[in-house]
Amino acid sequence: MASPRPGRKRTFGEISKLPSGRYRARLRIPGGERISAPQTFVARIDAEFWLAEQERALSRGDWQPPTPLTAATAAVPDVGLTLRQYAHDVIGRRRLRPTTLALYEKLLRLAILPTLGDRTLDSISPTDIARWYSSLDATPTQQANAYSLLKSIFKDAVDDDLITRNPCRVRAGSQKHPAKEIEILSIDQLNRYLDAVPAKRRVLLLLAAWCGLRSGEARGLRVQDLDLDRGVVHVRQAVVRLKGQLLLTTPKTRAGLRSVAIPPHLLPALRTWQAQQPERPPTALLFPAGDGVSPLYDSVLRDAHDLGKAAINMPGLTIHGLRHTSATMAAQFGATIAELQARIGHTTPNMAMRYQHVAADRDTQLARRISEHVTQPKLTGH
Repeated sequence: MASPRPGRKRTFGEISKLPSGRYRARLRIPGGERISAPQTFVARIDAEFWLAEQERALSRGDWQPPTPLTAATAAVPDVGLTLRQYAHDVIGRRRLRPTTLALYEKLLRLAILPTLGDRTLDSISPTDIARWYSSLDATPTQQANAYSLLKSIFKDAVDDDLITRNPCRVRAGSQKHPAKEIEILSIDQLNRYLDAVPAKRRVLLLLAAWCGLRSGEARGLRVQDLDLDRGVVHVRQAVVRLKGQLLLTTPKTRAGLRSVAIPPHLLPALRTWQAQQPERPPTALLFPAGDGVSPLYDSVLRDAHDLGKAAINMPGLTIHGLRHTSATMAAQFGATIAELQARIGHTTPNMAMRYQHVAADRDTQLARRISEHVTQPKLTGH
């Protein structure tokens, strides 16, 4: 009987190497169902032989689904793989942007592995996950991000036949719940804020506030991205910090690549500002650091922002809060969820819906303030 040849292109079944170093064999039977071998294999050739036996049985018409091995019958049991070992292997297999990889490594180091890292994959239960998830309540954004990452790691473990079910079953565990309410500026507050920041940083913060740009997106704008003839700002790249260094990179999602309309009342002042700028190449940064070339550090922008928030007595306001103001104003003036997503560069509608709710609440508050200054009308009689 001829042996399977590992170097030959496979026409029946599939073999994949698992992070543990063992091999998994799978095949599709008539009807499309995918069947895995009842055990993994130390050598690829063993997986090849198993698939060859299944192919012959199918050809003869006497194929039977393989019987799962028990601890008593398994000849070579898999060595328990810890979450720490498997997580690093899984992340290493993925094609990730440097910034995403850095985020995942940080989440593993700070939020996941200290509690669960030395546990074997098959020993971690839904109760363990729920208890770990609750321990992160004080940091809701990290909690949601860490849970999403852990759930994806266990999904890979299921696909690798290392566990039978994903233990990550926290309802809405990946949904982010802001630690504090969104702070929204009125138009008067926004104008006073901008008047208080240094002139050198005013246009950058103005675009962030009125056009809903993230800090990195605004600092990453090039000369050619500010199109005052069309009245739009093009978001094509962003400044990110990676291991202490500033890098220019494209937005991490397609939704982040967008063109945002500038409110027309700003255009005359922006044209005056643009005319006063020195001649620079179209690809040069619009708001560079002091050397005129390098990206601006976020700390420099925060220094300017601190003067603005002090002027309006909003000590908790962040630069990202300016983006919330832009989105909420758009919602107040009738933007749909899809329009909000497009304007602020979100892939999901969750945050856009939140802005709409905030806008509705502010409208109710506005109606109440109006009522405080008028007398009740007579609607009946003469």
